[in-house]
Formats: sequence, structure tokens, C-alpha cells
Amino acid sequence: MVVASSELAVLVFVVLCLSIPTACLSSHGIFDQHVALFVFGDSLFDPGNNNYINTTADFQANHWPYGQSYFNPPTGRFSDGRLIPDFIGEQYQHVFPSSLPYHNTMPLDAAEYAGLPLIPAYLEPGNNEFTHGANFASGGAGALIESHAGFVVDLQTQLRYFGNLENHYKQSLGDTKAQQLLSNAVYLFSCGANDYQKPFVKDHSIFHPYTHEQYVDMVIGNLTNVIKGIHEKGGRKYGFVTAPLIGCWPGIRMRQPGNTCSVETDDITRLHNQQLSRKLKNLEKELEGFMYTKFDISTSINNRMKNPSKYGFKEGEIACCGSGPFRGIYSCGGIRGIKEYEVCENSSDYLFFDSFHPNEVASRQFAEIFWNGDSKITEPYNLKAFFEGIPNDEL
Repeated sequence: MVVASSELAVLVFVVLCLSIPTACLSSHGIFDQHVALFVFGDSLFDPGNNNYINTTADFQANHWPYGQSYFNPPTGRFSDGRLIPDFIGEQYQHVFPSSLPYHNTMPLDAAEYAGLPLIPAYLEPGNNEFTHGANFASGGAGALIESHAGFVVDLQTQLRYFGNLENHYKQSLGDTKAQQLLSNAVYLFSCGANDYQKPFVKDHSIFHPYTHEQYVDMVIGNLTNVIKGIHEKGGRKYGFVTAPLIGCWPGIRMRQPGNTCSVETDDITRLHNQQLSRKLKNLEKELEGFMYTKFDISTSINNRMKNPSKYGFKEGEIACCGSGPFRGIYSCGGIRGIKEYEVCENSSDYLFFDSFHPNEVASRQFAEIFWNGDSKITEPYNLKAFFEGIPNDEL
């Protein structure tokens, strides 16, 4: 039997709608009601927003050798290549393939992304549709406005930008479809590390009026306000990475007496992660429809630092790019006040690309765990469940 192309298209549409009900919407056809991805946070997620703000080279990564493993020219990602949200997009294409009716001009790897665009930096000129979502993250940002104030896009401002985008969706899609897009979307967060790093790197006095518990309460409080702000706009599904324990990272360790690890930095970060877990469980009860997944990136990074060869790395303590002990001086690229720096021959061998940031290989591994991880390290769901749908009996 010969099937006409139009009949085949209808058949494919019906089969897909039966297997993935949320993928279908009346006016645009297959996969119109796709799951958008909105990204908030710091340099672990920043795709280049800091290229477009008035800041200094300390908070930008739009120069060589950044991006050398994937992007040419560099995009502003604090890595030799892609970041966790980029690889989440790669996993996402297995759920909603490239037959989506919308596209933008962000760079693609056809073999891996199959036509699905990278989630664009919100501040990049020329991005005005944001059909698949937007990335608001800013390198150096924290939950507290005081963390690198004036040099980054803080979390509250990222929320304000999201509000502007909500208005854009309402104008272009109408209120009903805009609400559907926002309620179906997934919201990723990487936030907290800069709130605990800055006092040790720049100005220790920020801690002085507060106990560690009081300081963490402020950080968690600001983060909670942003979560609630998104929830008010319809957001229901959230993904969080824990604040990484940076006390033994190259950029912290080289500043310590005897190049030892900073115990205090890690102690207060552990307190943050404990309070974050409690807060998310409370929000699950407090906010209607609130669901979350939390990826313990702290443990994943520490495991790779202690046993790099197990995860395909040759070096877990020394950065690929920088200078000084552990290449921990933040001089990668030679435009941050110190011109002299070293860069390794193969960045894939090093867990850390620069003094404060993992390389692309690590980001891919973390994204895979975030997507598929079991409850020991990604709880109570993984991201895959948010994109493919969670069974009703688990809600």
C-alpha cells in the first residue's frame, strides 16, 4: 500500500500525540507545546551575558583560549567549551527532536544537537524570539546583590529580565499560550558559590556582622524570593545544582597559607547546601505544583578531584589555564591584569579549565548525571522526568 505524504504526516502526528500528549497543540502542529528551558545563575551556566554589560575582564571569558574545544570565536562561556545547560539541550533533543517549527541562529553541532538550538543568552543582541527559552546567568553573580555588585547581573535582576520576557511572550503568543509555555518550562539554577567565594577572595569583612548561619539564611532567603517570583508567573518545575565546595579549587587554594584548602569556605557552603535541601522540601509543601530536582554537583566535583583517572582525567587539582601554584592565579588569557599565563596542551585532561571553572568534559558528565542520575545524587527526580513527564502517581 502506498501512503501519501500528507497521510503519513497525520499518522506520525497522531502516534506522537498519543505517546507524548503534552507535545501537541492545535495551532502550530507537532511539538508546539514543547518544554522551554530557562536558566539562572552564575558562571557555571553563563553562555556569554557578561559580554553585553559594563564590567571588567575579571567577569568575562570572551577571549582565547576560552571556548577553544568547541566555539570559534569564544562565546563568553567560562570553559574551554560547552556548559551544563548546553548539554541538557543535547539530551532534550532526544525527547523533542528537531522537527520543532522554530529555530534561531545560535551555533549548532548537527550531529549532537540535530537542529535544536542552544538556549540563547538573554542579553545577546539579535535574540528576540526565545522560543525554546532563555539563559539569564551571569558569571560572578550571587543570590546577594552585594556579591560583585556593579560587575554582574545579580539574581534579582535576572528575575526582572525574566519578567520582561514574560511580557514579550504575552504580546507575541497571547496570555493563554504564554502561560502554557511558562508552566510547562523547566527552570535551572546554579547559585551560591559566589556568595561564599567573594568574602575569601576579595573582602572577608562581609561576614563580620553575621554568624555563618545568619549569612546563609540571607543567601537562601534571596534565592527563595526569586523562586517564588518565578512561581507567581507560572513556573512549576525547577532544577538546582548545589553550591560547589570550592575550598580546594585552584583559585582558592593558591591563596591559602601553605596552599592548603580553605576549611571555612567549605564549611559554610555545606551549611548552604543543607539549608537549600530543607528549603526545597518546604517549598514543595508551600507552593502549588512546585516540583524540583537537585543535583549534588559538590560531590561529583570532589570525586573527580580525588580520583581523576576514574572519570577520564589526568589531573584533578591543577587548572589547565592560569599561572602560579595549581595555575590558581586567575590570569587565563592574559587580559586580567596579569599577562603571563600557561595553558595546557590538552584541556580534556584537566578537570579544571581555569582557576574556578570545570572543563567541557566535566560539564558533559555533570549534565548526564543531572539528566539521568539516580536518587543518590539527583533527587527527588532527575531532569529527564521533567521533560518526558512524571507519572501521575508520583505527583
